[in-house]
Amino acid sequence: MIPSQRLYFLLLLGIAIAIILAIIWDEKTSILITLLFDILILLLAVWDGQRVKSNAVKVTRYPLQRLSIGRDNPVVLWVQSGKQSAKIRLRDYYPLEFQVSKPILETTIDPNSTQELTYTVRPDSRGEFVWGDIQVRQLSPWGLVWRDWKILESQKVAVYPDLVGLRSLSIRLTLENTGTMRQSRRFGMGTEFVELREYGIGDDTRLIDWKATARRSRPLMRVLEPEREQTLIILLDRGRLMTARVEGLKRFDWGVNSTLSLALAGLNRGDKVGVGVFDREIITWISPERGQHQLSKLTERLTPIQPVLLEPDYVGAVTKLVTQQTRRALVVLITDIVDVTASAELLAALSRLTPRYLPFCVTLRDPQVDRLAHTPTQQVEATYTRAVALDLLAQRQVAFAQLKQKGVLVLDAPANQISEQLVDRYLQLKARNQL
Repeated sequence: MIPSQRLYFLLLLGIAIAIILAIIWDEKTSILITLLFDILILLLAVWDGQRVKSNAVKVTRYPLQRLSIGRDNPVVLWVQSGKQSAKIRLRDYYPLEFQVSKPILETTIDPNSTQELTYTVRPDSRGEFVWGDIQVRQLSPWGLVWRDWKILESQKVAVYPDLVGLRSLSIRLTLENTGTMRQSRRFGMGTEFVELREYGIGDDTRLIDWKATARRSRPLMRVLEPEREQTLIILLDRGRLMTARVEGLKRFDWGVNSTLSLALAGLNRGDKVGVGVFDREIITWISPERGQHQLSKLTERLTPIQPVLLEPDYVGAVTKLVTQQTRRALVVLITDIVDVTASAELLAALSRLTPRYLPFCVTLRDPQVDRLAHTPTQQVEATYTRAVALDLLAQRQVAFAQLKQKGVLVLDAPANQISEQLVDRYLQLKARNQL
């Protein structure tokens, strides 16, 4: 049992009474009365604390599902009261590595009722973590003490890449494939025939099917979609530059999120999707396959992988890819670069992919560099910092220009926005039939 503020107040009141009695009577009498008063208060507190046992609340944590890195994941505690109202404080022993919205939950629950208490955790690392027990404190009926006990709810929980973002992307892609959104898509852009529809004002007259028009006595046009069942290969760098933290997560974690988002988009469009993760060598290779089961396989295989402090071997990764994948494919390499000199090996590697493959270099920029480069300064130290940031951005642009000259597609975006921009760029490539 833990004393409450009310109990401390009553004990302090006993001291005040002792001072008053000392003035009225002799000192020994005041001390004796004060001791009796304090003993009475403490006995009442013990008895009041024992009364909590018969009215103790029941607390249960809803089973924790797979958590998403970098997202606010809700955690729900279910509380059931007894015959009397109860004031409680809960402390859930989540992993210390997580950010939490409410470390301590406090509420008053009515008699014979249930209540759900919710807080959120934001993991910044993937992997398995141990979730501890639940610490419960309940105030006694007279408010003299808190009864403290622990509920055994320990369990292991896994933190995965951004599953919440994948669900949102899946809904978006599904909507784009159905109903009005599908009709408003890129009619006539692609090579595969889908259906015939009536000609509308503004449609491309080159796509009118004259034979069908003659049979039905009204203008009909062919609807073409991008070719399906192509191959998408994603090479994910897990080298030194990918260990840096950007906007709260490692750059590699942003890379994993974008890899899964692009894979989902590719599978949704009917393409085969394969993934390779590399540093000095390809440490994980998942052969290209189609179907939603491939996304589950990619998620399970990529989740345990962590970045390492090694320089990546771009040429070795590309050489291994060429031996593994003989058919033409869109090859997306997700990495980061610093300057022209450091990106020389990357340039040499991607140049080997043209023209047989369609190489696509995706780099994850640090938004902090953008903010430093575009924020006006007045102090000397801040001015030097801004100059360095501007120089870094300029060197990146030179490196990208060299990649484009070699026929390499380039996307450079802030790490925390890369998934959405990468998916949009892929859908544009499909619509234009560039592969």
